[in-house]
Amino acid sequence: MTERERMLSRLTSIEFASHELHIYLDTHPDDKSAGDAVQKYDRQAALLREEFENKFGPLTAGDDGNRWAWIADPWPWDNQEG
Repeated sequence: MTERERMLSRLTSIEFASHELHIYLDTHPDDKSAGDAVQKYDRQAALLREEFENKFGPLTAGDDGNRWAWIADPWPWDNQEG
């Protein structure tokens, strides 16, 4: 697994945990530890997203101010060395 793939996998995992906790908080809004965990995961995701985009470019259209930068090679499915 390349560094790029590892970073994307980690970012996906962190964002998944945050989304799941948001759903949990819909039914348990007073759970302070879950609220704290959401904030922690959101901070981690923001830092990892920034690191990834600095190394490999934007993850979505418009992330870097250039709406067409996301189409530049390599595409996510291209086999590249990290």
